[in-house]
Amino acid sequence: MTKPRVLISDKMDPNAARIFTEMGCDVDVITGETPEALIARIGDYDGLAIRSSTKVTKEVLAAAKNLKVVGRAGIGVDNVDIPAASAQGVVVMNTPFGNSITTAEHAIALMFALARQIPEANAQTQAGKWPKNDFMGVEVTGKTLGLIGAGNIGSIVASRALGLKMKVVAYDPFLTPERAVEMGVEKADLDTLLAKADFITLHTPLTEQTRNILSAENLAKTKKGVRIINCARGGLIDEAALKAALDSGHVAGAALDVFQTEPAKESPLFGTPNFICTPHLGASTNEAQVNVALQVAEQMADYLVNGGVTNALNVPSLSAEEAPKLKPYMALAEQLGSLVGQLTTGAIPRISIHAEGAAAELNIKPIVAAVLCGFLRVQSDTVNMVNAPFLAKERGIEVREVRTEKEGDYHTLIRVSVKTDAGERSVAGTLFSNSEPRLVELFGIKVEAELAGHMMYIVNEDAPGFIGRIGTLLGEAGINIGTFNLGRREAGGEAVLLLSVDSPVPGDVIAAARAVPGVKRVMALAF
Repeated sequence: MTKPRVLISDKMDPNAARIFTEMGCDVDVITGETPEALIARIGDYDGLAIRSSTKVTKEVLAAAKNLKVVGRAGIGVDNVDIPAASAQGVVVMNTPFGNSITTAEHAIALMFALARQIPEANAQTQAGKWPKNDFMGVEVTGKTLGLIGAGNIGSIVASRALGLKMKVVAYDPFLTPERAVEMGVEKADLDTLLAKADFITLHTPLTEQTRNILSAENLAKTKKGVRIINCARGGLIDEAALKAALDSGHVAGAALDVFQTEPAKESPLFGTPNFICTPHLGASTNEAQVNVALQVAEQMADYLVNGGVTNALNVPSLSAEEAPKLKPYMALAEQLGSLVGQLTTGAIPRISIHAEGAAAELNIKPIVAAVLCGFLRVQSDTVNMVNAPFLAKERGIEVREVRTEKEGDYHTLIRVSVKTDAGERSVAGTLFSNSEPRLVELFGIKVEAELAGHMMYIVNEDAPGFIGRIGTLLGEAGINIGTFNLGRREAGGEAVLLLSVDSPVPGDVIAAARAVPGVKRVMALAF
């Protein structure tokens, strides 16, 4: 049997090549090639191991006729065209946890550098000055650290800060009260954190929800004299607004390892007093680079030789035999998870996935991952069915799996329940004979609906004429209704209306629907 061939195209620890060889692959290490040279060469390889220098573009992928997996030694995959890789059937892997400690330590290092003005004091001292009276720093002991993002890296930063006798206040929509207690931090909303923190450090992915999370408006809400550190992603801070806040003295200092545009050849922040920066060094330690190189080699070789899938960004962990059976169940599971994620607010300490009837006989792990993917993707579009379980664990979400082989009202059923402040809430769905997913129960109300496209969710008092009023409102707004899906607890009681519509429902139409007599809740949904 021919051994899989792997190309290592970026500089990484030499032990990575050794691992590929030991696990049954032939490996070539050829670094620094031009894109044209890589395109000419890549057709001979089954695997491509990279760091940040190699750009895996559509053109590279089109030439990679034998390529089965791309492995990124590190977490960021901005240099890989993942949609093109997926369309070509190429698995994209990364090593999301190999540089967590290193990045956390860099954030702490920058915090100390800000607190004691180390870079400027060093520069002046080496220039032959002795500016002993020019630099008055602050202690970190007893100060409050505001943590925006309490996932893997954020939790490590919190641990280090607590060891320094700091108080830690954390903002993270996924952080449960139980996990906050376990971490030893105070869970807070963003405004509370901004008002309390002496230092603020960011550890969240860049999404539409987090872009410019430290905007001019939010910077104005911070305590005067705050110091800000960002080792996460450029774009989390409005750099022009931060420059203004530094110039005014409202922000006492800022340290950035990442910028909105990289490489950052110029920035409005350059040259600003009390601003320090590093060129995206968060993961740049010997230990981290060794860890990610070894991990990516192990993952890629396991996939190429044994078919194992670990830390993939574009495929679930499935065997070839399971995939056909599980595919429709996973579609249903992701829809149910997304529905729960869109309809519930606040921290969710527990999610239960119940497989009943025929579903209980299947491998439930991919189904659970699909539920978590749908649920967490509401907050971050970087979530997938491989990393979703890890993200849920980081956020302290307890995940329960339940099987009941006995059939109930349906031959096969998936139920997703979440623990909320209002109690247990659940949704359930089944597969029709043509394997099409269908919602069959919503928060205790029987309702049959296909979850797809743009939808409206309405809870109302069951009363004559209500459907007509909603139809008229949407018609006057120029919104075409695809389907009406109705359910109620009892005549005259609480009712649920799910409508599929041909276009997104604007906010003013949602507000108008809330004003209709008898309406209790209205939300726009998207699948």
